[in-house]
Amino acid sequence: MRFLMLHVDSFCCRITEKGRSKVYEDFDDPETWIEEALIVLSSVEKRDEKAPEMVAEKAATEIEKLARQLKVSSVVLHPFAHLFGELSTPKTAVEVLKGTERRLQERNFEVKRTPFGWFNTLEVKAKGHPISRVARIVTPD
Repeated sequence: MRFLMLHVDSFCCRITEKGRSKVYEDFDDPETWIEEALIVLSSVEKRDEKAPEMVAEKAATEIEKLARQLKVSSVVLHPFAHLFGELSTPKTAVEVLKGTERRLQERNFEVKRTPFGWFNTLEVKAKGHPISRVARIVTPD
């Protein structure tokens, strides 16, 4: 799994239309909006299919480390297949994202997860300090 974490003043995601995937998640509200959060743009990869639960645990650990360092209690997990890996199946991607979400909630983070399988518009007001943009790769190995 590859992910790019952004420390933001604000973030807004608005669903525009179904994506190319046959798998998509239903949603109640087409807009996800939050202030003062850590946004995690996430791409689940083919090799993650070997151990999705392990990948979710490793991702949650890395996200938690940075969030605690930044003193941020809110996290948004956003599927973002554009991080240039060999993508997993959509089913595995959703499984890993849900597993990561659950683990972060167990660690007392407020977690929002934008729905999988949709095109959307993004508004990001990112901070500009030395660790406001951090990339990570976690693998099942």
